[in-house]
Amino acid sequence: MPLLLSSIHSVIQSKYFALLLVSLSILLVYHTAHPYTNSIWRTVNTQSTPKATSITSDSSHRNTLAGSMAAPTANPNLPGRTPVYFLGIGGPNSMENKDHPAYAKLTETGLEITTKVKPKAVVVFSAHWQAGPNTIQINVGEQVDIIYDFYGFPPHYYEKEYPNRGSSEVAEKVIEKLTSAGVEVERVKRGLDHGVWAGFIVAFDPKKNPLNVPIVQVSLYDNEDPDKHYRIGQALEGLRDEGILIVGAGMVVHNTRDFRKTLATGETMPYTLSFDEGLKEAVTAKPRERQAKMSALLRRSDARNAHPSVEHLLPIHVSAGAAGSDLGESLWNFPEGSLSWSQYRFGTLDA
Repeated sequence: MPLLLSSIHSVIQSKYFALLLVSLSILLVYHTAHPYTNSIWRTVNTQSTPKATSITSDSSHRNTLAGSMAAPTANPNLPGRTPVYFLGIGGPNSMENKDHPAYAKLTETGLEITTKVKPKAVVVFSAHWQAGPNTIQINVGEQVDIIYDFYGFPPHYYEKEYPNRGSSEVAEKVIEKLTSAGVEVERVKRGLDHGVWAGFIVAFDPKKNPLNVPIVQVSLYDNEDPDKHYRIGQALEGLRDEGILIVGAGMVVHNTRDFRKTLATGETMPYTLSFDEGLKEAVTAKPRERQAKMSALLRRSDARNAHPSVEHLLPIHVSAGAAGSDLGESLWNFPEGSLSWSQYRFGTLDA
């Protein structure tokens, strides 16, 4: 433990942490004044066509497959199924904070995905899209904008672009599996929120490491039930056998309210350390024990400090559900201040 505390103290003293705290203080102000919401979205068209409405709804549940998924280069040597990932993705400032270790780790994991996994498409769950308490929404749009669902940042943040495309075919595969599992679904057309693109622009740099496959974003429920989200993952597990990668994007610990304290003291909060470790134990448990252990996380005494609201935690429950009988593996643990940037992978890579 002294060695751990010493390492944490060294990290906190470093230059990058000072940069992180300054940049994230902007995010804290934003959270205080205007919590994240789906009600006001500014979108940019990244494909040089007329601007589309940010979100439209189609609840007709058509069974026909509209459009087609492009045929990217798949991994012909992958004998079984794609793994599942959970990525720690921070606020918009994190895509410019190149000195922070999370930037390098996202880049490394992105390269692993494009060079080793080589998925045909990506289905992603973000902390910043919650539909109804009993309804899951799926983006069925082929042309996908990005959403600037954040406030108070310098003007150039609202000029960022992340070229990407959707797939109605993959979206319909998601819908078919969810409806077969008894899940109420709704088709919508919307852009990628920053909970996806602000991390993907680092992991899958459009110039250095482009993803080049369709991205279909799926909402969370607007509730705090970890088991309902775990079951969403279970319903989608079969997509992995079709070369489709499932990614949860959130944070293992996410308490922006305590950033004022960490700005003043440079302290990593005790609950950050304890919850990060507790989640690691649950995620890497035997698959038959994993759901119960992960469900119990929200009953821990440190849970509400680690997650005053749980939307940043729920994506890892989806990822774990989609893992099936595959073991969870910690790729990286990095508790810092009142956040944890940890990453996980479920399932193995082809050698």
